[in-house]
Amino acid sequence: MTQGFKKLVLMSALLAALVVSLGAYTRLSNAGLGCPDWPGCYGFLTVPNEAHELKSAQQKFPGSEVHQKKAWIEMVHRYFAGGLGLVVAAIFILALRHPSYSKGIKGLSTLLVVLIVFQALLGMWTVTMNLQPLIVMGHLLGGFTILSLLTLLWLKASKPPAVTITHLSGLRVIALSVLMVLIIQIALGGWLAANYAAPHCRGLPLCENGELFSLSSLFQLPHSSASYEFGVLPFETRLSIHLVHRIWAMVTLAAILFLCWRLYVRIPDIRVRPVILFPAILVLCQVLLGGAIVHWQFPLLLTLFHNVMAALLLLSLVRVCYLLFYQSRG
Repeated sequence: MTQGFKKLVLMSALLAALVVSLGAYTRLSNAGLGCPDWPGCYGFLTVPNEAHELKSAQQKFPGSEVHQKKAWIEMVHRYFAGGLGLVVAAIFILALRHPSYSKGIKGLSTLLVVLIVFQALLGMWTVTMNLQPLIVMGHLLGGFTILSLLTLLWLKASKPPAVTITHLSGLRVIALSVLMVLIIQIALGGWLAANYAAPHCRGLPLCENGELFSLSSLFQLPHSSASYEFGVLPFETRLSIHLVHRIWAMVTLAAILFLCWRLYVRIPDIRVRPVILFPAILVLCQVLLGGAIVHWQFPLLLTLFHNVMAALLLLSLVRVCYLLFYQSRG
């Protein structure tokens, strides 16, 4: 594996983390419809600013007002996402052209190209379907998936030293189960954000209006609407979505701490102790951060950091799974 390829994969993973963060900021700052078209903005490659550009934008999109700040937030996200697509395409070409690269490297590179194309379509549909919540949640999960696969590709390219672990099969089952628990929690967070449900559940540890919780309302999909910006679901449905996210957070906390404890007991190799302990530290910080966000009534930067921490937590579990499935011997 060439050093250039490893560096390119690492750069792409860091760029993907930035794109995911920018996507979260775009969503949280309500800039998702800052540009009503795709991939440009009011028909331009940049945000229209000159008088003739603004006139043209008004003619093409009557009734729309150019909001400079929101439009730039959206376009910066698109620029970096486009850059990530180009880097992933370069990785794919290099992986296919190099005969010594394993089938796993080539397979991951191919899958990433497919996901990037689909993610671009989701980005387009997010705008053209006016923030339809299912599309928005899918777009968020797509970004997390691409980031995870790029991290896995970097781990495969780096080939960390093997570690001797006993009773691998049981640990693998636990690790995959915990990873699935976390993915469900991230999806719940995405659904919460897509439906603007965060402010509908105030108070700690439960919602102030907890008596409005309805299990059946959780399965209610948003009705057809000209725009889904700021949400269209009833108050009690959004409250229920938020409350379930909080409850599942406790399940996620317990699951990750249990996994880390089992790994700490079973793996005496001091070299991998940071890999084992990192998810436990992150999930504890994430729960505390979630409480702080509710206490201070959902400040943008703290909420953004909550999204970033979710991505780091996911990557830490991807690293644990790599340790158990690819880096271990027993």
